[in-house]
Amino acid sequence: MHWTSVPDALPDLPGAYALWIGIDKAVPLPPRFAGELPVGAYCYVGSARGPGGIRARCGRHLRRPRRFHWHVDWLTEHASILDAMAFPDAGECDLLSRLLGIAGCRVPVPGFGSSDCRRCPAHLIAVSPSLSQQGVATALTMETQA
Repeated sequence: MHWTSVPDALPDLPGAYALWIGIDKAVPLPPRFAGELPVGAYCYVGSARGPGGIRARCGRHLRRPRRFHWHVDWLTEHASILDAMAFPDAGECDLLSRLLGIAGCRVPVPGFGSSDCRRCPAHLIAVSPSLSQQGVATALTMETQA
C-alpha cells in the first residue's frame, strides 16, 4: 500500500481509505465548527462501501472543484498536497485508532468528519511536523499486516 494522487491506482473494492492533506494556508472550517485549521499536515479517514468502492470515493475527494458535501471537502479544496491510500475490507474507525496510536498524531477538531460515528472523537488527525507522510503510511501498513 502507498499514497497516490491517481484515483485509477486505487481498488474498486469496498473498505476504508486515508487522505493525506497538506495545508499551506489556514483554511476556514465548515460553519458547524468555529475558526480555522492551521497550516500543517492532516490525515482524514473515511469509508467507501458504495458503487466503485474506494476508487470512486477517493476519486471524488481528489477531484477539484466540486460541491461541498462532507466536512473534509472544506480541506481538500484548499490542499497543497492531497493523496489517498486504500485499505480494502478495513474500517475507518480502526484506521483512526491506529493513527491515534502514532506518537505525534492528535485530534485537532473534535467531531470533524465523524458526525455519524459514536465511537471516534473525530475522523481527522493532525500530524506532527516530525512525522513524514511515508512514516505514517508505514505505521498504518504495519498495523494492517499484523
